[in-house]
Amino acid sequence: MATFRKSGSKEVPAIKTSSLPDIVFMILMFFMVSTSMRQSDRLVKVTLPQASEIVKLERKDLSSYIYVGTPMEQYRDKYGTDSRIQLNDSFRTVDEIRDFVAAERENLSEADRPFMTVSIKADQDTRMGIITDIKQELRRCSALKIMYGAR
Repeated sequence: MATFRKSGSKEVPAIKTSSLPDIVFMILMFFMVSTSMRQSDRLVKVTLPQASEIVKLERKDLSSYIYVGTPMEQYRDKYGTDSRIQLNDSFRTVDEIRDFVAAERENLSEADRPFMTVSIKADQDTRMGIITDIKQELRRCSALKIMYGAR
């Protein structure tokens, strides 16, 4: 019978790292493509109220955001401590909501315009009078799909 001899010592082979840069760049590209950045900076402080029932928004690209709350620290000297309305990147009044909704509708395609949703993210300490004024102005410009942000 033949005998098998073990020649040399057993060593663990070195890990081949030639494909490691390819994998790292693929993961990097995945995160760069799948991550969405915030469209506008917040100028108001918003602490969302607690909700008992929540429904997730299906298509965020069809929503326009209205932020309502007290201005951030750096803007309080100029705008005070009363609740303010933020549309895109600036403080606005209730009368300017109609122009905001019209501009947001123009940015959407013709097929998506009926599905546009206006999301109101209001601070939990905001008075309901401002929210009611916003809702009345949204009714006047036929933006009837309204969603309230909550935790």
